[in-house]
Amino acid sequence: MNGHEVWVPMSMFIGLSVVLSLWVWFRYKAKRDMQVTIRTAIEKGQGLSPELIENLVNPRVSPQRDLRRGIISVLIAVALALFALFIGEEDAVGPLLGISMFPLSIGVGYLLMHRIGKSA
Repeated sequence: MNGHEVWVPMSMFIGLSVVLSLWVWFRYKAKRDMQVTIRTAIEKGQGLSPELIENLVNPRVSPQRDLRRGIISVLIAVALALFALFIGEEDAVGPLLGISMFPLSIGVGYLLMHRIGKSA
């Protein structure tokens, strides 16, 4: 194996690690900033309304969130499947179609959750 061939998978894993680390860091930072803001408000004598506490404990979630995520996941699966068909390599079609089944399954799950949540 050539030394340059190792960098392709390594760069993928390094890139994925960097993206996940940044995502975790920014979520932590947002929660920490919220806690500092609340602590400052309490120290200055401002009361916290029950609505604010409820929103902090149970943040509002858009009822259309599952629908949006489902549509996006299904479209990613369709894009991967079309890419597999248009690439022209017979050896690549099967694996790419198999990979496209993951976002398709997730998208169908989100669409079902949207439908079930709407009827409940």
